[in-house]
Amino acid sequence: MTVSIGTAERFDFELPPSLEAAEPPEARGLARDDVRMLVTYKASAKLVSSSFRCLTSFLEPGDLVVINTSGTIPAAIDAVADDGTALVVHLSTQIDETRWVVEPRLVNGRSTERWTGPPPSGRLSLRGGATMTLEEPYEGRARLWVAKLDLGQPTLSWLETHGRPIRYGYVDRQWPIESYQNVYATERGSAEMPSAGRPFTSSTITRLVANGVDVAPLILHTGVASLEADEVPYTERVKVSVSTAERVNQARRGDHRVIAVGTTVVRALETSVGADDLAQPYDGWTDLVVTPEHQLRVVDGMLTGWHEPVSSHLLMLEALIGRDLLLDSYHAALVQGYRWHEFGDVHLILP
Repeated sequence: MTVSIGTAERFDFELPPSLEAAEPPEARGLARDDVRMLVTYKASAKLVSSSFRCLTSFLEPGDLVVINTSGTIPAAIDAVADDGTALVVHLSTQIDETRWVVEPRLVNGRSTERWTGPPPSGRLSLRGGATMTLEEPYEGRARLWVAKLDLGQPTLSWLETHGRPIRYGYVDRQWPIESYQNVYATERGSAEMPSAGRPFTSSTITRLVANGVDVAPLILHTGVASLEADEVPYTERVKVSVSTAERVNQARRGDHRVIAVGTTVVRALETSVGADDLAQPYDGWTDLVVTPEHQLRVVDGMLTGWHEPVSSHLLMLEALIGRDLLLDSYHAALVQGYRWHEFGDVHLILP
């Protein structure tokens, strides 16, 4: 089995369908924290196969683990176009009280596929007498639109009744929103789960703190992914508190490691860095895309899931550990049967 580098300097490899996690680990008789974890050491290029339950044994007193406490919303909704075409719309990013960035998708059996051709015209009819109007393309991206929603109530309240979690073709049935929620979520807003944090339990966090590892929160509300379109992330909402920024800087002053839980945390923390290379409080939007050309300034390591072929997230991992070690890590994960996607296994990258 080989892993090759795809076009445009992206990583490309064949992901066997058998390694796509189609259900939560709990449905396979496992606890959240029973998923497997491959540990990659940048300095030594050493790879260690382990379990997420052993996370504490790989961290040191004084390390700082930064988590994204954004909660997942039931962002997939049914719609009908003026011509009677049935579709599913994924709400992605809230712009203001009534406008969202959305992705219209065609129904394809039990799942959906990317919409091609002209967008649905006129108003879309939603459940409960609500409507949606596509206004204009978002940031010049053909699949994303700015849409005005007329729901008769706040969006999140309406979604609790009429929405469901976003689901892609590798997941063969609908799972409840709780399956897509991290245990430490505090503020709803993510279209898709910041899934690197899914294996965490209250016991995991207790063990970390008891062993002298600090845990700090931030928020980045994730938008929709595009498994079909190989796109870089677009603008997303970020909040880094005064306390979290100070703890990042304190850890670095003490020569301790800052470990980001997920690509969202890397993006948020690196966005917050000022000209003095210190993390700053930040409340705004980020369009930062971390690639090998971007020098990571405050993140030393990360916990992440296993990313799809040619995903832009792989560029961030390459920025952290380099191309060769990333290839070695993914080759090991494929050979050893690690599972992909939000219900899959995880990858811990350490300096």
